[in-house]
Amino acid sequence: MKAINFIFQIHQPYRLKRYRFFEIGNDHYYYDDFANDEIITRIAQRSYIPACETLLRMIQDSKGKFRCAIAISGDALEQSEQYVPELIDLLKKLADTGKVEFLGAPYANSLASLAEQPDEFADQVKLHSSKIQALFGQTPKVFRNTELIYSDEIAPQILDLGFKGAVTEGAKHILGWKSPDYVYSAASAPKLKLLLNNSKLADDIARRFSDTNWESYPLTADKYMDWIASTPAEEQIINICLNLETFGELQPRETGIFQFLEALPRFAAERGIDFWTPSEAVSKLKAVDALAVGHPVSAVDDGRDVSAWLGNQLQNEAFNKLYSVTERVRLCDDRRLKMDWLYLQGADHFYYMSTKNFGDGAAAANFSPYGSPYDAFTNYMNVLADFIVRVEEQYPMSIENEELNALLTTIRNQATELETLTKENDSLRRSLEQFNVEHNLRTGAAIPASEKKPAEKKTEEKQPAKKTPGRKPGRKPKSEPKSEAKAEKSPKK
Repeated sequence: MKAINFIFQIHQPYRLKRYRFFEIGNDHYYYDDFANDEIITRIAQRSYIPACETLLRMIQDSKGKFRCAIAISGDALEQSEQYVPELIDLLKKLADTGKVEFLGAPYANSLASLAEQPDEFADQVKLHSSKIQALFGQTPKVFRNTELIYSDEIAPQILDLGFKGAVTEGAKHILGWKSPDYVYSAASAPKLKLLLNNSKLADDIARRFSDTNWESYPLTADKYMDWIASTPAEEQIINICLNLETFGELQPRETGIFQFLEALPRFAAERGIDFWTPSEAVSKLKAVDALAVGHPVSAVDDGRDVSAWLGNQLQNEAFNKLYSVTERVRLCDDRRLKMDWLYLQGADHFYYMSTKNFGDGAAAANFSPYGSPYDAFTNYMNVLADFIVRVEEQYPMSIENEELNALLTTIRNQATELETLTKENDSLRRSLEQFNVEHNLRTGAAIPASEKKPAEKKTEEKQPAKKTPGRKPGRKPKSEPKSEAKAEKSPKK
């Protein structure tokens, strides 16, 4: 039986305010709160909230047969909690149905997986999973990296974090003649299963739905399910990854996008097509082959690579400068500094610096709050300069990373050794006290009060209650005269 796996992404970055050179060292707050509030509130009202309400109705009307997955970044969760808490309430209702799975991800939708910083990447993923567990009561089992970024180098890290599967792009230059509509295994981590996005079917909704020049316009739920049903019978899983803002924002309500979405389960049922969550697909289906991905792929741009974020000198300079202080930030305990560290890693900051032309460059420009990639670079580097000043105040850059790590390792080892010696000393002291007590009991010697056990003290307290010979003050003992009388009478016998 054929099944569809819908995966909806929700992400909004923390946008930076205009930060000028002379503010470095003086102003440590970097964010445009007005823009962040306005954008997520607007998109939530036009897209996220009505889309979640539609998904809830689809689950109820299909009596639980419709299932899907949601991948939401930590940045989007925080902003939703602050500005649109009603969205969080709706997501909780979806989670409570048991038909919506929440996926794992880097907390800030970052590029940490490309920075050769496995510890930082792991910490962000764990932080995100903790947030999902706290809000929705789920522990993510399938991983979705930022914009579906994936490579053979990343796969073992995902597996080590406890995930059973990962979602990535079914890029043509990786698949060749193969179809994305199967479950594959990672070549570098065979126990990790891969679910591949069917970009053609995803783009039919995200990009072409309202395009009147498209040969298949208008797209209906009936037609869409016909396309899926017509795929080869052995292709059992169709993975469709979409930004949730496709519904209502990228494709306005007036296009009929919500009606299209809500009608999908009915036409799927007519053709015997199921809906699965990623975990169900990973557990039910076996991998048909191992997939090798030597260079990172993504779901962005026509090249399906990572050049949207690291394709020019501006982006690479900002990227390398940011991650040059990784070790120092990870060692500090400043909560505000760590929060800024997460927000500054957002992939969007590097996307705004893209200098690509034509289609890809136009897409970056449409989402950028800056006039040009150079403005984005200048603003980000000013913010980053101030951030690094704050890092240097705690861990000066004059100390090399290796030297700093060695010193901190020595301090930690000394603390551990001191704790171990203290425990050994306490254990020896207790053993010595026990030995003295046992020795005194064997020899009959008086036991010092400091070494007596509680039970022995109670025994000692009861001993004065026993009758012992002796005179009490103010009275003559009656037993003594009787003894003397017996002694006098004895000679007469």
